[in-house]
Amino acid sequence: MIKNPLQLLLIYTDIITSRLTYICNLIFRDILGVQYKLTDDETEFRNHQGPAINYSKKNLDNRMVIRPKELLFEKGISKHEIFVTQWDNVKIFFQTDDHSSIPFDIFAASFYLVSRYEEHLPFSSDEHGRFEAKQSLAYSGSFLQEPIVDQWAYILSDVIREHFPDFQHTKRSFRYIPTIDIDNAYAFLFKGISRTLGATLRSIFNLNVEDNIRRYQTLAGKKDPYDTYDIFFDTHQKYNLKPIWFFLVGNSGKFDDNVSIDKSAYQNLIKNIAERSEIGIHPSYKAFRDYNLLKWEIDELKDIINKDVVRSRQHYLRIHFSETYKNLIDAGIQEDYTMGYSTDIGFRAGTCTPFHYYDLNNEEETTLTVYPFQLMDITLNQHKKYNVTAAISVIEDLIEKIKNVNGTFITIWHNEALSDHGHWKGWETVYREMLRLVFEK
Repeated sequence: MIKNPLQLLLIYTDIITSRLTYICNLIFRDILGVQYKLTDDETEFRNHQGPAINYSKKNLDNRMVIRPKELLFEKGISKHEIFVTQWDNVKIFFQTDDHSSIPFDIFAASFYLVSRYEEHLPFSSDEHGRFEAKQSLAYSGSFLQEPIVDQWAYILSDVIREHFPDFQHTKRSFRYIPTIDIDNAYAFLFKGISRTLGATLRSIFNLNVEDNIRRYQTLAGKKDPYDTYDIFFDTHQKYNLKPIWFFLVGNSGKFDDNVSIDKSAYQNLIKNIAERSEIGIHPSYKAFRDYNLLKWEIDELKDIINKDVVRSRQHYLRIHFSETYKNLIDAGIQEDYTMGYSTDIGFRAGTCTPFHYYDLNNEEETTLTVYPFQLMDITLNQHKKYNVTAAISVIEDLIEKIKNVNGTFITIWHNEALSDHGHWKGWETVYREMLRLVFEK
């Protein structure tokens, strides 16, 4: 029901497609919070008294015009020729002609980024089967660290207001969602004799004397360095935060080095955290394309916390779009937090707004909500090799950009990051300062 027809934004298009509907929902409903309607009725469009956009190549009175590219009217996936240029202090692509009120097709460009269209095209994966940041348009176009879809949306709102001075968008609120991955609940405890001896020998071979000293001090009664849960709870309590914890419960393997889910200590840890926070599944390395394994792991976690598991983040951030998201949906997952890069901070999907996953293979919007993260501790510490001061500076800049568009800031931290152990020395300071920047600046 439209409350005020004069405030309704009417968008004319020759053909109303699922792609166009999807991206208009994101831009107008989710980012700008305005009422809008798509129409293919020229008479309705000409008679409309409120704000209106002609998204076609027709000349329909003296209205605001955005000339469309073909992307939103196609089906299937094909390679598009793309050139990134600069306009109004932002990068753009899918440029249009001089008859357009803005010099690019904002709807097609936004859809291209948010749907991860380029990741459905052939690409050379890294050692873990992942699409790398350096292969992305955002990386090559130097806008990976900009929430560009959100920025475009606000620029579009300004342009609409130039044509229709009474047009207003709704101001949404900035929010922060802290998430924590438990890849390895304890550094040394509950690993069993064979794994402990194997780790001891590796430390000797690598001349890591400090690691072995800490290992056997822990086994003798000293607190495990990865047991940082009280630190997280104390810092979260200060800001009344309720983070989401993602637990790896799959069997041990080359890339899954956690405590066995059969250990009562691990189960008790999960139960304890579940009483105070939200819990999600952290599917094991092999589960990203294995539905049966994924479902088994979800059921294991469900049995421990005695509630449905509806949130997920893939271990090693592994996504295969034609399988992973379909498997998650079939397994009852409603929210996924995998959308981001391990090697680079920024906006993999071009936005800091949660969005529904669009299935390009079936041309439909799905029920799975994707929560894109922008920052992971491992990225800063291990991939970028930032020290504490540099990391804080990068985080501050990222937070400011998200606050400027009133978006959703989502971070990934691991329990070991606050251990003050090994390469994590001093990083509790980074976490505390990040929270201060979120809430006190």
